Amino acid sequence: MDNNNNNTNSRKNKHLSFKERATIEIRLNDGLSPYKIAKELCRPINTIINEIKRGTTTQIKQGNKIEMYLADTGQAIYEKNRKNSVRAFKRLECGEFISYAVDKIQNHNSSPDACFGEALKENIFDRSEMVCTKTLYNYIDLGLLEVKNVDLPYKLRRSTKPSRVRKNKKVLGSSISERPSEINTREEFGHWEIDTVIGEKSSDDNVLLTIVERKTRNSIVRKIESKTAAAVTKELIEIRDFFGDKFDKVFKSITGDNGSEFAELSNIEELCETKVYFTHPYSSFEKGTNERHNGLIRRFIPKGKRLSNYDVNDIGFIEEWMNTLPRKILGYNTPEKLFEEHLDSIYAA
Repeated sequence: MDNNNNNTNSRKNKHLSFKERATIEIRLNDGLSPYKIAKELCRPINTIINEIKRGTTTQIKQGNKIEMYLADTGQAIYEKNRKNSVRAFKRLECGEFISYAVDKIQNHNSSPDACFGEALKENIFDRSEMVCTKTLYNYIDLGLLEVKNVDLPYKLRRSTKPSRVRKNKKVLGSSISERPSEINTREEFGHWEIDTVIGEKSSDDNVLLTIVERKTRNSIVRKIESKTAAAVTKELIEIRDFFGDKFDKVFKSITGDNGSEFAELSNIEELCETKVYFTHPYSSFEKGTNERHNGLIRRFIPKGKRLSNYDVNDIGFIEEWMNTLPRKILGYNTPEKLFEEHLDSIYAA
């Protein structure tokens, strides 16, 4: 390793400083990869890649247009996004009501809805000092309260959709049934699942491209222009460029579904050694890791919300939150930690 400080410690929710952005600009001009810059700054590689993407602008040098990262551009976009960000997190504004609700749930067997309803009916708190029932449940799911889901009364979850089997959907490439066993058992690093998340059902809204590594559960979340094959291909090529000649080692395979946005996914096999597989029609459970992580995104961006209203900082926060969330299935390690360990082995080879 060129950099002795190869232990990337999580700096969750700590925004990049202008000094760090200046270092990124200098190191990119020196020819360093995003991975080595991440190691120098003790930042996750996703944070560095997101910042480079955000701060890259078109410059004219000797009559030619070139794309390059500028620290000033990255800082200006960051400050603009901060100025336009939503109001302060309501969890901090409603501390007294939150404490009241936690006490009721823990010591009086109340449900979150009962806490909200009683406080409102008895005028214990003004409505502006409270959060609604749904928000209380969201805070509990996110681990923002002392209350856990096991402390709650039984939560009924029932599917009202009839099950049905559909057939005759076009298959875009190699079937998942051809995928090697080491991918299915998650024994080997470098195998990913890909999907898209829509917000508002509108042709002019952005879409999230989500890619999750099966072994470490590390996620890459990108906002793309539309749910089209061209937009997906463009973003994948950008990700490939960031990882450079190590891309084939980091992305050994990608598994997607048969959605039209992945119609060109198999083309990546012509550019590198990455293998592409597709699930059976209407079998989303065959890429359940990605589906599960899309559900985590929905905690922050509910269905129907316009994705164009969320900037890259919002998406970056969600991505980092998921990647720094300890998982029981990982021995309570975080996806980010395990992912970085595998990257260290690949780049050290």
